[in-house]
Amino acid sequence: MKVHIKNLIRILLLPIGVLSMVPALAHHSHSNLDMDDIRTYSGVVVRYSWTMPHVFLKVKAPNEAGEIVEYSIEMVHPPGMAKRGWNRNTFKPGDRITWEGPHDRRKSRHYTGLKWAERGDGERFSMEEMAESSVVASTDFTGLWKRSDIGGFNPHYKPPTDWPLSAKGQELVDNFHQDQNPMVTCGNPGPPKAMIVPYPVMITRADDNTFIFERELMKDVRVIHLDSDASAGEPSKLGHSVARFEDGELVVETNNFIADKWGSHTGIDSSEQKQLVERFSLSDDGLFLLAEITVTDPVYLTEPVTFIHRWKKLADRDVIQAPCTMESARLYLEGGMGDDGAR
Repeated sequence: MKVHIKNLIRILLLPIGVLSMVPALAHHSHSNLDMDDIRTYSGVVVRYSWTMPHVFLKVKAPNEAGEIVEYSIEMVHPPGMAKRGWNRNTFKPGDRITWEGPHDRRKSRHYTGLKWAERGDGERFSMEEMAESSVVASTDFTGLWKRSDIGGFNPHYKPPTDWPLSAKGQELVDNFHQDQNPMVTCGNPGPPKAMIVPYPVMITRADDNTFIFERELMKDVRVIHLDSDASAGEPSKLGHSVARFEDGELVVETNNFIADKWGSHTGIDSSEQKQLVERFSLSDDGLFLLAEITVTDPVYLTEPVTFIHRWKKLADRDVIQAPCTMESARLYLEGGMGDDGAR
């Protein structure tokens, strides 16, 4: 069914005032943390990693028995930490640190959450988000955009339940688990999955014939050509994208893909036969960017499927990049697990 983007924008913007108070969901629940067991700790930083999927601290500190052990403190991804006033130099090995947070439910495990942390010089950093700078509306799709999970938009942490899946696609969904996410092994899917992750995307115009989509924490940039004769190059996860304007919408058609784990959506891989059509449209005030995304892939889908997605405008700033490390990915996976690996 054809989605009328402009009408959807008007309808879906209505509940924002109410829903903006709903906190964002985390990638995993940290249900292992005992929110009734909030403790204050002091020690010395061994490691501070400004990495993907999550930033973390390793700290040598005494446990309740007075023994010096190494605590793991996991936080959120670098852009999320930047919104809380942190950066890659907030801590360094050897810094004295005092922090407060919930302890793991398994009391023998040296793992905590974080409410705030204070350096030896007295500067304190919290997990509360700072007020954003003023936002300037876009009139040409350019600027920094962040996924908007309010107003009826699914945060996409699970596979869609209503897609027309082939037997191969259904098998993937039936066996889905969040730990299969390629990002926890430092992999980055291409579009459309790359377009609906929670990290901001910077859209710029390299010239009159080229849009650049640079997603934070993803080293490869997506090039959108307005010149239909632009060379396609070798197949890739990002594919080859050619765009045109239709009645104020930016219509992007992409092919020339390689097989891609979770390349179509959460839990749904894509093949070399994937084709993508995206229709981007701005809200009347220029503060929201809505996309109608149509995916065709006969390997995993029995027919093309269309879904919508929305981003909100952020205040302009530099794009944040950070390396993904397997150490950080391992800690991400262990978040919510006990010593025996059980959730």
